[in-house]
Amino acid sequence: MPSKKVNFTNKNGYQLSAKLDMPLDQHPVAYALFAHVFTGNKNLIASKHISRALTLNGIAVLRFDFTGLGDSEGEFADTNFSSNVDDLIAACEFLTEHYESPEIIVGHSLGGAASIFAASQIESVKAVATIGAPAEPEHVTHLLENSLEEIERTGMAKVNIGGRHFTIKKHFLEDLRNKDMYGIISNLKKALLVLHSPQDEIVEIENAAKIYHAAFHPKSFITLDGANHMLTNKNDAYYTGNVISSWVKRYIDVEEKSKLYTHKDVVAKLGSTGYTTDILAGRHGLIADESEDLGGFDFGPSPYEYLNAALGACTAMTLQMYARRKKWDLKEVKVHLEFTRSYREDCAHCDEKDRRLETFKREIEIVGNLDDAQLNRLMEIADRCPVHRTLEANSTIETRLLLPQDQ
Repeated sequence: MPSKKVNFTNKNGYQLSAKLDMPLDQHPVAYALFAHVFTGNKNLIASKHISRALTLNGIAVLRFDFTGLGDSEGEFADTNFSSNVDDLIAACEFLTEHYESPEIIVGHSLGGAASIFAASQIESVKAVATIGAPAEPEHVTHLLENSLEEIERTGMAKVNIGGRHFTIKKHFLEDLRNKDMYGIISNLKKALLVLHSPQDEIVEIENAAKIYHAAFHPKSFITLDGANHMLTNKNDAYYTGNVISSWVKRYIDVEEKSKLYTHKDVVAKLGSTGYTTDILAGRHGLIADESEDLGGFDFGPSPYEYLNAALGACTAMTLQMYARRKKWDLKEVKVHLEFTRSYREDCAHCDEKDRRLETFKREIEIVGNLDDAQLNRLMEIADRCPVHRTLEANSTIETRLLLPQDQ
């Protein structure tokens, strides 16, 4: 997920800090805005992993810090729900001027409510997805309940939210009370996806029902069963992003991206940045990448992990093929592999023609009603796996440059 740091100016002249996450090929099918949770920021676990899932599906995402939060300018105490909506509109204007008008808004928690309000004012937006959003912006005041009396009496109070202290002023509460959420939803006239966890203890699932019933079709609901409100489990965040990606393509104009093609068995394509590589193997699309500590995004197995996987899969298939032909009771095979040398380290010595790969360590786990003789025979058969033999052989790699007229 190539990510670019950008800044844009809101209506009050403050510079807001943002990251624009792009698909691997730098050619998004659409642009989306992401609104983070109340008092959160663009770098929360949920924000990053939802954005990653969207970019892997071809959607560029602008995630930013609201005024006074994260790396953005301004004082949080001077902001309110309306200013959050204004920040989203400013983000839209930035994308429109420098890239392309956003067609999608995704909002988490109070950011979901703000996204609905912003979408009602942004003509280019065709689809809105809310995650754990309250049915009324005023719902957020339950986080302030111990300080509400002080805020009303003195005009402000310092409150503890998630272990951090924020100053909340009276105008923040007054602004929330003046928001007609149901009226905005019923007149939205845009596709709406409501995602919510039944186990959400911050914004109860009943909020999702209220939002859904207030909206007109096209509208959809997806449960995030087992997830917490903040989506701190990255698998929950990835799932959320993938669901949004699949759903939204019904409502935006998606030009089919050029597909990989090869007259050979496999083709691998890598752009000018990163290591995330698109692969077409037969009819199957795959992704290879390097780990984050090697400069990759860990979106897929590394080249050596694919090599390990090929040996493991071939070994398991070879053993089962033999056992089935012999009618042996081999219920399950697991092949555990290890190869410690990294691709980057090997490539540092690519000019050494006599450089040899080190040893693959293979451990085979067999489940079944088999005697010692059968087990020993299977261990012998494992060495006859075609990939095993290829790796042991002195293979030749012939390379030539494909010219434009050859393609």
